[in-house]
Amino acid sequence: MRGLTLTVSQLNEYVRRSLASDPMLHGLCLTGELSNFKRHTSGHWYFTLKDEEAAINCAMFRQAAMGVRFRPENGQRVRLFGSVGLYARTGAYQFYADAMEPDGLGELYLRFEALKQKLAAEGLFDPSLKKPLPLLPRGVGIVTSRTGAVVHDIARVSWRRYPGMPLYLCPVKVQGEGAAAEIAAAIRLLDGFEGAEVIIVGRGGGSMEDLWAFNEEVVARAIARCHTPVVSAVGHETDVTIADFVADVRAPTPSAAAELAVPERGALLEAEQSLLRRMNAAFSHQLAQKGLRLVAAQKRLEAQSPAGARERAAARLAAALAAMDAAMRRALTAREHALRQAALRLSAAGPVETMRRGYAVVLSGGKAVHTTQALQAGDALQIVLADGRAGAQVTYVEKGWTANGRKSSEKDGQF
Repeated sequence: MRGLTLTVSQLNEYVRRSLASDPMLHGLCLTGELSNFKRHTSGHWYFTLKDEEAAINCAMFRQAAMGVRFRPENGQRVRLFGSVGLYARTGAYQFYADAMEPDGLGELYLRFEALKQKLAAEGLFDPSLKKPLPLLPRGVGIVTSRTGAVVHDIARVSWRRYPGMPLYLCPVKVQGEGAAAEIAAAIRLLDGFEGAEVIIVGRGGGSMEDLWAFNEEVVARAIARCHTPVVSAVGHETDVTIADFVADVRAPTPSAAAELAVPERGALLEAEQSLLRRMNAAFSHQLAQKGLRLVAAQKRLEAQSPAGARERAAARLAAALAAMDAAMRRALTAREHALRQAALRLSAAGPVETMRRGYAVVLSGGKAVHTTQALQAGDALQIVLADGRAGAQVTYVEKGWTANGRKSSEKDGQF
């Protein structure tokens, strides 16, 4: 028995109309996980919605996509609102989504995304604003619950790494009404306390509702305005809050936050000693090099400067004067010696020494008598001897005798 004969186009069109006219397939809310998500250049979205047992192709046209208040990603669970239809050209059965929202989070997730986009646009997440953690803080401020395990984990890790590290707890509510305001006030309080040079803000894990206080704008702005570096340690590693984006450092857990904020004392001491050794070696080397350069520069300066030239000229003059003085002293000594010798010779040749050898000086009228021509008989004479004087009178004058008592000849000029 044969049924109705249809073309493919007729069949697809019939099914399309049937689906379009079925009220059960309109105004549906479909839940599942996004996959194969694609954003077309036209602005339309095409993706697959799946659960543990099945999948369905979906389309969301540009006008509807513009109304979505978050950025869909693969693997995200969502709720779709729309209807089932058929694309007649390919016979593809698919879901046409008119609206989309995160599944299970609803309004909270939308508020999270809206605040995240707002603060990002203001630059609160800018990496250039992140402050570095101090190498060795004077103390650590902690903003968390007094009764939770978080404060004990932070204290245990901090004191293991650096025994005696001061910890300053500012206890707050970490969830529920008023929690966000308390957290923001505690951050401001510790920021004004000089003893806390780093602040850990955190709590244990929980649902998005439990962690919501750390997604509030008042907390985000308190962290952004804090002059003290802030470490965010909210929930577990998979939990992400607005506080994580604004904080200077995000730690996956409170224990990890203590690891980041507090240095290990032994490693710090070793690093300090190593640094001191390197600094001393570098300083000694630089000092030696600078000393050598200074000596060389000083020598060049002395060689080139007018003062140096004057000093060298003065030194040469002093040396020349010293040499001249020594030469003059030697010359004077030699002359003095020569004079002494001459004096000795003169003394030996003088009349006194001659008289001591037996000679005498004859004076007539106070004048020395050298020849007989100056004498006449009867002249009074004075004879000067070595030890005195004597008077005498000339009785005769006989010419022609020499000093040795012999008579001179005419050849000798005698007369």
